[in-house]
Amino acid sequence: MRIVVLCGGESSERDVSLASGGSVARALLELGHEVLPVDPAAAEPLRAGPLRPGDTVEVAAVGKEPPSPSDRPLLRRRMHAALTGGPVLELLRGAGLVFVALHGGWGEDGTVQDLLRKADVRFTGANGAACAAAWHKGRAQAVLGAAGVPVAERVLWRPGSGEVPRDVHRLLAAGPVVTKPVADGSSVSVQRVDTPEQLALTASEGTELLVEPFLPGREFAVAVVGDRALPVVEIELTTPLFDYTAKYQPGAVTEVCPARIPRELAEHLRHLALRAHETLGFAGDAYSRTDFRCDAAGRPMCLEVNACPGLTATSLLPLAAAGAGWTYPELIRRIVDMAMR
Repeated sequence: MRIVVLCGGESSERDVSLASGGSVARALLELGHEVLPVDPAAAEPLRAGPLRPGDTVEVAAVGKEPPSPSDRPLLRRRMHAALTGGPVLELLRGAGLVFVALHGGWGEDGTVQDLLRKADVRFTGANGAACAAAWHKGRAQAVLGAAGVPVAERVLWRPGSGEVPRDVHRLLAAGPVVTKPVADGSSVSVQRVDTPEQLALTASEGTELLVEPFLPGREFAVAVVGDRALPVVEIELTTPLFDYTAKYQPGAVTEVCPARIPRELAEHLRHLALRAHETLGFAGDAYSRTDFRCDAAGRPMCLEVNACPGLTATSLLPLAAAGAGWTYPELIRRIVDMAMR
Protein backbone atom coordinates (compact mmCIF):
# COMPACT_ATOMS: atom_id res chain seq x y z
CA MET A 1 0.00 0.00 0.00
CA ARG A 2 0.99 3.66 -0.08
CA ILE A 3 2.51 4.76 3.22
CA VAL A 4 3.44 8.31 4.19
CA VAL A 5 6.41 8.48 6.58
CA LEU A 6 6.17 11.58 8.77
CA CYS A 7 9.63 12.65 9.93
CA GLY A 8 11.63 15.76 10.79
CA GLY A 9 9.21 18.08 12.55
CA GLU A 10 9.79 21.00 14.88
CA SER A 11 11.38 19.52 17.99
CA SER A 12 14.92 19.36 19.33
CA GLU A 13 14.94 15.79 17.99
CA ARG A 14 14.39 16.91 14.39
CA ASP A 15 17.68 15.43 13.11
CA VAL A 16 17.04 12.14 14.89
CA SER A 17 13.57 11.97 13.35
CA LEU A 18 14.91 12.58 9.83
CA ALA A 19 17.35 9.69 10.34
CA SER A 20 14.54 7.47 11.68
CA GLY A 21 12.34 8.40 8.73
CA GLY A 22 15.00 7.39 6.23
CA SER A 23 15.55 4.03 7.91
CA VAL A 24 11.80 3.37 8.10
CA ALA A 25 11.33 4.32 4.43
CA ARG A 26 14.06 1.86 3.39
CA ALA A 27 12.41 -0.95 5.35
CA LEU A 28 8.96 -0.20 3.95
CA LEU A 29 10.32 -0.33 0.39
CA GLU A 30 11.96 -3.66 1.17
CA LEU A 31 8.55 -4.87 2.39
CA GLY A 32 6.99 -3.93 -0.97
CA HIS A 33 5.17 -0.69 -0.08
CA GLU A 34 5.09 2.62 -1.95
CA VAL A 35 6.56 5.32 0.27
CA LEU A 36 6.19 9.09 0.57
CA PRO A 37 8.64 10.61 3.11
CA VAL A 38 7.17 13.89 4.37
CA ASP A 39 8.71 16.50 6.68
CA PRO A 40 5.71 18.66 7.63
CA ALA A 41 7.95 21.41 9.05
CA ALA A 42 10.07 21.87 5.91
CA ALA A 43 9.55 24.57 3.29
CA GLU A 44 9.17 21.68 0.80
CA PRO A 45 7.49 18.92 2.85
CA LEU A 46 7.67 16.07 0.33
CA ARG A 47 11.26 14.85 0.68
CA ALA A 48 11.13 12.34 -2.18
CA GLY A 49 8.85 10.13 -4.16
CA PRO A 50 6.59 8.50 -4.50
CA LEU A 51 9.28 5.88 -3.88
CA ARG A 52 8.72 2.34 -5.07
CA PRO A 53 10.45 -0.96 -4.23
CA GLY A 54 13.93 -0.89 -5.71
CA ASP A 55 14.37 2.86 -5.21
CA THR A 56 17.15 4.09 -2.94
CA VAL A 57 16.71 6.24 0.17
CA GLU A 58 19.31 8.53 1.68
CA VAL A 59 19.42 8.33 5.48
CA ALA A 60 20.29 11.62 7.17
CA ALA A 61 23.11 11.74 9.71
CA VAL A 62 22.46 12.91 13.26
CA GLY A 63 24.65 15.86 14.29
CA LYS A 64 26.51 16.08 17.58
CA GLU A 65 24.22 18.88 18.80
CA PRO A 66 20.44 19.27 18.50
CA PRO A 67 19.02 21.99 16.22
CA SER A 68 18.89 25.55 17.53
CA PRO A 69 15.76 26.42 19.56
CA SER A 70 15.56 29.67 17.59
CA ASP A 71 14.39 27.66 14.54
CA ARG A 72 11.40 26.22 16.36
CA PRO A 73 8.77 28.98 15.88
CA LEU A 74 9.12 28.90 12.08
CA LEU A 75 9.14 25.10 12.00
CA ARG A 76 5.98 25.00 14.12
CA ARG A 77 4.14 27.45 11.89
CA ARG A 78 4.97 25.39 8.82
CA MET A 79 4.06 22.14 10.54
CA HIS A 80 0.68 23.36 11.78
CA ALA A 81 -0.20 24.69 8.33
CA ALA A 82 0.84 21.43 6.66
CA LEU A 83 -1.15 19.18 8.98
CA THR A 84 -4.36 21.21 8.98
CA GLY A 85 -4.89 21.87 5.27
CA GLY A 86 -3.47 21.95 1.78
CA PRO A 87 -1.54 19.35 -0.23
CA VAL A 88 0.20 17.66 2.72
CA LEU A 89 -3.08 16.89 4.44
CA GLU A 90 -4.43 15.54 1.15
CA LEU A 91 -1.38 13.26 0.87
CA LEU A 92 -2.05 11.96 4.38
CA ARG A 93 -5.71 11.33 3.65
CA GLY A 94 -4.86 9.58 0.40
CA ALA A 95 -2.44 7.13 2.00
CA GLY A 96 -3.29 3.70 3.33
CA LEU A 97 -1.29 4.48 6.47
CA VAL A 98 0.81 7.23 8.01
CA PHE A 99 3.95 5.97 9.75
CA VAL A 100 4.77 8.45 12.52
CA ALA A 101 8.57 8.62 12.76
CA LEU A 102 8.49 11.97 14.58
CA HIS A 103 10.24 12.27 17.95
CA GLY A 104 9.76 14.90 20.63
CA GLY A 105 7.65 18.05 20.61
CA TRP A 106 4.37 17.86 18.74
CA GLY A 107 5.29 14.43 17.38
CA GLU A 108 5.43 12.89 20.84
CA ASP A 109 3.20 15.01 23.09
CA GLY A 110 0.01 13.91 21.33
CA THR A 111 -0.50 17.00 19.13
CA VAL A 112 0.19 15.28 15.80
CA GLN A 113 -1.71 12.15 16.80
CA ASP A 114 -4.79 14.21 17.70
CA LEU A 115 -4.60 16.13 14.39
CA LEU A 116 -4.37 12.87 12.44
CA ARG A 117 -7.29 11.39 14.36
CA LYS A 118 -9.44 14.45 13.66
CA ALA A 119 -8.56 14.17 9.97
CA ASP A 120 -9.62 10.49 10.04
CA VAL A 121 -6.12 9.34 9.09
CA ARG A 122 -4.84 5.91 10.19
CA PHE A 123 -1.39 6.10 11.81
CA THR A 124 1.16 3.97 13.64
CA GLY A 125 1.95 4.02 17.33
CA ALA A 126 0.23 5.34 20.42
CA ASN A 127 -2.82 7.59 20.45
CA GLY A 128 -2.71 11.22 21.54
CA ALA A 129 -3.81 10.56 25.12
CA ALA A 130 -1.05 7.99 25.79
CA CYS A 131 1.56 10.25 24.18
CA ALA A 132 0.47 13.17 26.36
CA ALA A 133 0.51 11.01 29.49
CA ALA A 134 4.11 9.92 28.87
CA TRP A 135 5.49 13.22 27.59
CA HIS A 136 5.48 15.24 30.84
CA LYS A 137 8.04 13.36 32.93
CA GLY A 138 6.86 14.76 36.26
CA ARG A 139 3.24 13.76 35.81
CA ALA A 140 4.15 10.43 34.22
CA GLN A 141 6.41 9.50 37.12
CA ALA A 142 3.70 10.38 39.62
CA VAL A 143 1.24 8.09 37.82
CA LEU A 144 3.80 5.30 37.47
CA GLY A 145 4.82 5.52 41.12
CA ALA A 146 1.19 5.20 42.19
CA ALA A 147 0.90 2.07 40.00
CA GLY A 148 3.84 0.38 41.68
CA VAL A 149 6.57 1.20 39.15
CA PRO A 150 9.59 2.37 41.19
CA VAL A 151 10.64 5.96 40.47
CA ALA A 152 13.19 8.24 42.13
CA GLU A 153 12.20 11.22 44.23
CA ARG A 154 11.75 14.27 42.02
CA VAL A 155 11.16 18.01 42.27
CA LEU A 156 9.78 20.27 39.55
CA TRP A 157 11.45 23.67 39.23
CA ARG A 158 10.95 26.54 36.80
CA PRO A 159 14.07 28.76 36.92
CA GLY A 160 13.33 32.44 36.96
CA SER A 161 10.04 32.04 38.82
CA GLY A 162 11.55 32.84 42.25
CA GLU A 163 13.95 31.21 44.65
CA VAL A 164 15.21 27.69 44.10
CA PRO A 165 12.77 25.37 45.91
CA ARG A 166 13.91 24.11 49.30
CA ASP A 167 13.48 20.50 48.15
CA VAL A 168 15.95 21.07 45.30
CA HIS A 169 18.54 22.28 47.81
CA ARG A 170 17.75 19.27 50.01
CA LEU A 171 18.32 16.80 47.15
CA LEU A 172 21.56 18.53 46.19
CA ALA A 173 22.82 18.50 49.78
CA ALA A 174 22.40 14.70 49.81
CA GLY A 175 24.55 14.18 46.71
CA PRO A 176 24.69 14.90 42.97
CA VAL A 177 21.43 15.52 41.13
CA VAL A 178 20.35 15.34 37.50
CA THR A 179 18.43 18.18 35.89
CA LYS A 180 16.47 17.71 32.69
CA PRO A 181 13.63 19.48 30.86
CA VAL A 182 10.38 18.05 32.15
CA ALA A 183 9.13 17.68 28.56
CA ASP A 184 11.82 16.85 26.02
CA GLY A 185 13.49 13.78 24.57
CA SER A 186 16.79 12.27 23.39
CA SER A 187 18.37 13.40 26.68
CA VAL A 188 18.57 16.97 25.36
CA SER A 189 19.92 19.31 28.08
CA VAL A 190 20.26 16.51 30.64
CA GLN A 191 23.00 17.50 33.09
CA ARG A 192 24.59 16.26 36.27
CA VAL A 193 24.87 18.90 38.99
CA ASP A 194 27.19 18.60 42.00
CA THR A 195 27.11 22.10 43.52
CA PRO A 196 24.69 25.02 43.93
CA GLU A 197 26.96 27.06 41.64
CA GLN A 198 26.55 24.47 38.88
CA LEU A 199 22.80 24.50 39.43
CA ALA A 200 22.67 28.22 38.64
CA LEU A 201 24.70 27.70 35.46
CA THR A 202 22.57 24.84 34.12
CA ALA A 203 19.21 26.57 34.64
CA SER A 204 17.56 28.00 31.54
CA GLU A 205 14.94 30.61 32.44
CA GLY A 206 11.42 29.65 31.40
CA THR A 207 12.15 25.92 30.96
CA GLU A 208 10.51 23.75 33.59
CA LEU A 209 13.04 21.27 34.94
CA LEU A 210 12.77 17.95 36.71
CA VAL A 211 15.42 17.55 39.41
CA GLU A 212 16.12 14.07 40.77
CA PRO A 213 18.99 12.31 42.57
CA PHE A 214 21.83 11.08 40.39
CA LEU A 215 21.55 7.29 40.26
CA PRO A 216 25.03 5.72 40.09
CA GLY A 217 24.04 2.22 38.99
CA ARG A 218 23.61 0.39 35.70
CA GLU A 219 21.31 1.69 32.95
CA PHE A 220 18.77 -0.37 31.01
CA ALA A 221 16.06 0.07 28.41
CA VAL A 222 13.11 -2.21 27.69
CA ALA A 223 10.98 -1.88 24.56
CA VAL A 224 7.37 -3.06 24.39
CA VAL A 225 5.76 -3.85 21.03
CA GLY A 226 2.04 -4.49 21.33
CA ASP A 227 1.74 -6.66 24.43
CA ARG A 228 5.28 -8.09 24.30
CA ALA A 229 8.29 -6.84 26.23
CA LEU A 230 11.47 -7.34 24.20
CA PRO A 231 14.85 -8.41 25.63
CA VAL A 232 16.54 -5.95 27.98
CA VAL A 233 19.20 -3.63 26.57
CA GLU A 234 22.03 -2.48 28.83
CA ILE A 235 23.72 0.85 28.08
CA GLU A 236 27.34 0.64 29.20
CA LEU A 237 28.48 4.22 29.67
CA THR A 238 31.92 5.79 29.51
CA THR A 239 30.39 9.10 30.64
CA PRO A 240 28.23 9.85 33.71
CA LEU A 241 25.07 10.33 31.61
CA PHE A 242 23.53 8.88 28.46
CA ASP A 243 23.20 12.32 26.83
CA TYR A 244 22.30 13.44 23.29
CA THR A 245 25.85 13.10 21.93
CA ALA A 246 26.35 9.64 23.43
CA LYS A 247 23.03 8.40 22.02
CA TYR A 248 23.62 9.21 18.38
CA GLN A 249 27.35 9.05 17.74
CA PRO A 250 28.51 5.51 16.86
CA GLY A 251 30.98 4.12 19.37
CA ALA A 252 30.20 6.63 22.13
CA VAL A 253 28.66 3.89 24.30
CA THR A 254 28.35 0.12 24.27
CA GLU A 255 24.82 -1.26 24.10
CA VAL A 256 24.35 -4.93 24.92
CA CYS A 257 21.25 -6.97 24.10
CA PRO A 258 20.25 -9.22 25.69
CA ALA A 259 21.77 -7.59 28.77
CA ARG A 260 24.22 -9.75 30.71
CA ILE A 261 22.19 -9.80 33.92
CA PRO A 262 20.52 -12.48 36.06
CA ARG A 263 17.31 -13.86 34.61
CA GLU A 264 15.33 -12.64 37.62
CA LEU A 265 16.42 -9.02 37.04
CA ALA A 266 15.69 -9.25 33.33
CA GLU A 267 12.17 -10.57 33.98
CA HIS A 268 11.61 -7.88 36.63
CA LEU A 269 12.61 -5.11 34.20
CA ARG A 270 10.39 -6.52 31.46
CA HIS A 271 7.47 -6.78 33.88
CA LEU A 272 7.96 -3.16 34.97
CA ALA A 273 8.13 -1.97 31.35
CA LEU A 274 4.85 -3.73 30.54
CA ARG A 275 3.21 -2.24 33.61
CA ALA A 276 4.44 1.25 32.66
CA HIS A 277 3.23 0.76 29.07
CA GLU A 278 -0.23 -0.25 30.20
CA THR A 279 -0.50 2.26 33.07
CA LEU A 280 0.05 5.23 30.75
CA GLY A 281 -2.65 4.00 28.37
CA PHE A 282 -0.64 2.39 25.57
CA ALA A 283 -2.95 -0.02 23.76
CA GLY A 284 -2.13 -3.29 22.04
CA ASP A 285 -1.44 -1.50 18.73
CA ALA A 286 1.25 0.77 20.23
CA TYR A 287 4.92 0.47 21.07
CA SER A 288 7.09 2.20 23.66
CA ARG A 289 10.49 2.13 25.34
CA THR A 290 10.96 2.45 29.08
CA ASP A 291 14.32 3.59 30.47
CA PHE A 292 15.68 2.52 33.86
CA ARG A 293 18.72 3.35 35.97
CA CYS A 294 19.72 1.59 39.17
CA ASP A 295 20.41 3.26 42.51
CA ALA A 296 23.42 2.53 44.70
CA ALA A 297 21.72 -0.62 46.02
CA GLY A 298 21.14 -1.96 42.50
CA ARG A 299 17.37 -1.29 42.50
CA PRO A 300 16.05 -0.18 39.07
CA MET A 301 14.18 3.13 38.95
CA CYS A 302 12.04 4.16 35.98
CA LEU A 303 13.37 7.33 34.35
CA GLU A 304 10.76 7.77 31.62
CA VAL A 305 8.55 6.09 29.03
CA ASN A 306 9.09 7.04 25.38
CA ALA A 307 5.96 7.02 23.22
CA CYS A 308 7.84 7.45 19.90
CA PRO A 309 11.27 5.89 20.48
CA GLY A 310 14.04 6.34 17.94
CA LEU A 311 14.21 4.11 14.88
CA THR A 312 17.68 5.05 13.62
CA ALA A 313 20.36 2.47 12.92
CA THR A 314 21.83 3.06 16.40
CA SER A 315 18.53 3.33 18.31
CA LEU A 316 17.61 1.07 21.21
CA LEU A 317 14.28 -0.27 19.91
CA PRO A 318 15.82 -1.83 16.76
CA LEU A 319 18.60 -3.26 18.94
CA ALA A 320 16.02 -4.84 21.27
CA ALA A 321 14.17 -6.21 18.23
CA ALA A 322 17.40 -7.80 17.00
CA GLY A 323 17.79 -9.35 20.46
CA ALA A 324 14.36 -10.93 19.94
CA GLY A 325 15.50 -12.33 16.59
CA TRP A 326 13.69 -9.74 14.42
CA THR A 327 15.31 -8.01 11.48
CA TYR A 328 14.76 -4.26 11.15
CA PRO A 329 12.19 -4.71 8.34
CA GLU A 330 10.35 -7.27 10.48
CA LEU A 331 10.11 -4.75 13.33
CA ILE A 332 8.65 -2.19 10.92
CA ARG A 333 6.25 -4.78 9.50
CA ARG A 334 4.99 -5.58 12.99
CA ILE A 335 4.40 -1.89 13.72
CA VAL A 336 2.49 -1.52 10.43
CA ASP A 337 0.45 -4.66 11.07
CA MET A 338 -0.56 -3.46 14.55
CA ALA A 339 -1.80 -0.16 13.10
CA MET A 340 -3.85 -1.94 10.42
CA ARG A 341 -5.80 -4.15 12.84
